[in-house]
Amino acid sequence: MARKRILVTGGAGFLGSHLCERLVDDGHDVICLDNYFTGSKDNVAALVGRTNFELMRHDVTFPLYVEVDEIYNLACPASPVHYQYDPVQTTKTSVHGAINMLGLAKRTGAKIFQASTSEVYGDPEVHPQPESYRGNVNPLGPRACYDEGKRCAETLFFDYYRQFKMNIRIARFFNTYGPRMRPDDGRVISNFIVQALRNEPITLYGDGSQTRSFCFVDDLIDGIVKLMDATDDVTGPMNLGNPTEFTIAQLADLVVKMTGAKSKIEFRPLPQDDPMQRCPDISFAKRALGWEPTIPLAKGLEATIAYFKTVI
Repeated sequence: MARKRILVTGGAGFLGSHLCERLVDDGHDVICLDNYFTGSKDNVAALVGRTNFELMRHDVTFPLYVEVDEIYNLACPASPVHYQYDPVQTTKTSVHGAINMLGLAKRTGAKIFQASTSEVYGDPEVHPQPESYRGNVNPLGPRACYDEGKRCAETLFFDYYRQFKMNIRIARFFNTYGPRMRPDDGRVISNFIVQALRNEPITLYGDGSQTRSFCFVDDLIDGIVKLMDATDDVTGPMNLGNPTEFTIAQLADLVVKMTGAKSKIEFRPLPQDDPMQRCPDISFAKRALGWEPTIPLAKGLEATIAYFKTVI
C-alpha cells in the first residue's frame, strides 16, 4: 500500500479519532485537525508521539494551507445537544468548512471525503432509506442547522465534482456508537449507558416504539476507508450503517440487562422533528464495496459499556 499524506478534520472527535488510528496503523502520514469544540486530545493521546501522526488545532471555517493527498472532512458537532448549542456555528462548520476543504483539495489535487449523515433524510416517509430518497426535512426547525448544513455540503461537493472534475466521496452515516463517545453528547446509546451505570432512571422519549439501527464504530471506519479506496466512479452518496433495526424500548431493556442496573424507565415527550424510523438501505455499499457490518449490537455494547465504566 502506497504511503499517503492524509488530513482528517474533526480528527480528535469520536469517529475522527478512530479513523486517525486506523490510518496511522496502516502506515500513512496523518494530520489530525480539530478545534476541540466536541473533540478531545484524550481521544488521540495514544497516537501523539507516533512519527507519522501530527496534531493541529484549527477551525475549518477558516482556510487551511497544507500539502496532502487525501482529505477526510469529519469536522462538525454531530449530536443534537452539541449542534443545537450554537446552530449558526454548526451551519458555518458544515458549509464554510466544506468550501474551505474543497478549495484545499482543488489546489492540491487531493481526493476528498465528506462525512454526511442520515439526518439528510429527515423524518423519512420511505423505509428503509435508499440513497435515491430525497428526504422529509424541516428547513426551519431546531435540527435544521445540522440537517440542512450537511445537505448543502453534499450540494457543494457535487458542484465541485461537476465543475472542476474533482475526486470526491460522500458517505451518509447512520447511528454509530462505541468507545470515545462523550457521556454528555445526548445520543440514545450514551444516554442509556450513563444512566444505567449510575442507576438513574432511563429517560425514554416518546413511547419507545420509534426505531433506530446501530452501527459499531469499527464497522463504520472500515466502510469509510473502503469507500475512499474504491474506484473513482464510486462517488456516493453512500449509506453506511447497520440495517438491523431495534426499537428504543428494546435498546433500553438491553442496556439495563447488560449493565445489571436497577434503573426504571421514565417516559418523556418526543423532541420536535425527531424521526420515528431510521434504517439504511445498504445495498449500494454491499454491491460497490463488498461492505456490510459484522459486529452485533450486544457485542458492540459490551465494549462501549466497558469504556464508559472507565470515564464515569
